[in-house]
Amino acid sequence: MEQDWDDGFYMKKALTEAQIALEKGEVPVGAVVVANNTIIARAHNLTEALTDVTAHAEMQAITAAANAIGGKYLHDCTLYVTLEPCSMCAGALYWSQISRVVFAAADSKRGYRQHGTPLHPKTEVAEGICADEARDFLQQFFANKRT
Repeated sequence: MEQDWDDGFYMKKALTEAQIALEKGEVPVGAVVVANNTIIARAHNLTEALTDVTAHAEMQAITAAANAIGGKYLHDCTLYVTLEPCSMCAGALYWSQISRVVFAAADSKRGYRQHGTPLHPKTEVAEGICADEARDFLQQFFANKRT
């Protein structure tokens, strides 16, 4: 039961990052990495700002977390991200050997599961935490793009 509260708390922090991305005109995806009940990395999509298709929230968060711990492996870390990672991000998460991934909204078109991209065998996955809020940001973003 306590894990659910923690997941909700940290996903709200990832949603704050998604809000920042939305305000910048980026696809509103946010992420945080947690180790020992402490946020060690915060990130959001920067693909437009950096003109870099690899600047997804997860990629930014992985880099920041690795810098924070001083190593490339994210053992005993959890990534909270507002949208199911894509195959590129899942590949990076695989190589980081992150212990846990928690995502809010599923991505039935571009998510890693749709494409069969594996995470590390020891990585645990949870989904659906704050999914409605994450979907609301995405729907708002794409509705604004259409007008």
